[in-house]
Amino acid sequence: MSYTRTDYEQAVSIIREHSSLMPDVGLVLGSGLGTLADTLEDRIAIPYEAIPGWPVSTVHGHSGQLVIGKLEGQTVIAQQGRAHFYEGYTMQQVTFPIRVMHFLGVKTVILTNAAGGIDPSFSVGDLMLINDHINFPGLAGHTPLLGPNDETIGARFVGLAQAYDRDLRQLARSIATDDNIPLHEGVYVAVSGPAFETPAEIRMFRTMGANAVGMSTVHEVLVARHAGMRVMACSGITNVAIDAVDSDVETNHEEVLEAGKVIVPRLATILKGVLRGFSA
Repeated sequence: MSYTRTDYEQAVSIIREHSSLMPDVGLVLGSGLGTLADTLEDRIAIPYEAIPGWPVSTVHGHSGQLVIGKLEGQTVIAQQGRAHFYEGYTMQQVTFPIRVMHFLGVKTVILTNAAGGIDPSFSVGDLMLINDHINFPGLAGHTPLLGPNDETIGARFVGLAQAYDRDLRQLARSIATDDNIPLHEGVYVAVSGPAFETPAEIRMFRTMGANAVGMSTVHEVLVARHAGMRVMACSGITNVAIDAVDSDVETNHEEVLEAGKVIVPRLATILKGVLRGFSA
């Protein structure tokens, strides 16, 4: 499925009917992390079903509503849950919300996700600031930038050498240091899912230089960068990736959600600090 400018503008129109606030910052909150949106002041929540074209998440842990309000002096629009490629949506559908944010005037996007820790030094509950990514679905041709390009949004070819904003990363590191929050930094590898990775795949990713693995985010980063938006992204390490055959442990979605309870306070501290410290 592909969209036209009219589709994005129709979604914007419905959102404007619910709130007159003009958001500068977009937040995408992943599995188990959506409670951060509940802390917004003067919040207005819009069910995804009420917005034409907006993909509805079918995954437990994704509330499925768009929240607009104030956070640390910034006007914010937050996705409380996201749709995924593995749910059967196209890449264009998965990234529809980011394009709508662009047409709403959002200049900066902060993305979060739940990820498996590939780096042996990572523990459950850790945070990893993403400074680069490996896009397996994209390398296989599953990219939201496939097809006709709207030059009024962005150029046909998108450079990704500085996909993750340097200044925002520096700000996040500074806040983590000040608040004694351990913060790793590294490479996120995106896979399609929904099956968790095999031990052989984990060993391959580690050899390639990946530090964490997940099933989202990079498609949204592509669309945000295409539109000239600043991007910051952070993974919450919700499970340690299994790299040995016949291991006695197995990854499951329930542990992902449980780890989110530990991650949310740490992530909230960093995100709030970032919002206090920059101009969108």
